[in-house]
Amino acid sequence: MSTAKFFTDEDVYAAVAPALRKAGLDAVSTPEAGRLGESDESQLAWAVGDGRVLLTFNVAHFAALHATWMRQGRHHSGIVVSSQRPIGDLLRRLLHLAGTLNADALQNRLEYLVDW
Repeated sequence: MSTAKFFTDEDVYAAVAPALRKAGLDAVSTPEAGRLGESDESQLAWAVGDGRVLLTFNVAHFAALHATWMRQGRHHSGIVVSSQRPIGDLLRRLLHLAGTLNADALQNRLEYLVDW
């Protein structure tokens, strides 16, 4: 069972990727990857190439992109979307998700971080 690796989109708080790494997860941010200003499609394609689940606050665009890719028969490593939340709450939800769903389970999945 492999743990998911994460890629935080540029609209996600800069502190999220380092906090995920501190918690023991593999995470990289858009600035760390040198990908600022790239299109949503390009960001998702890069995440796929590096085997990473993309995390974003851009719910509408990435939900639509997920649907387009699925219709086209394209695959991705997972997309996690969330409304903007306090960073502690976001991290708690992400850690719960990472502890519940492994990399294989997140393949081609659009996951919404919701209350539980």
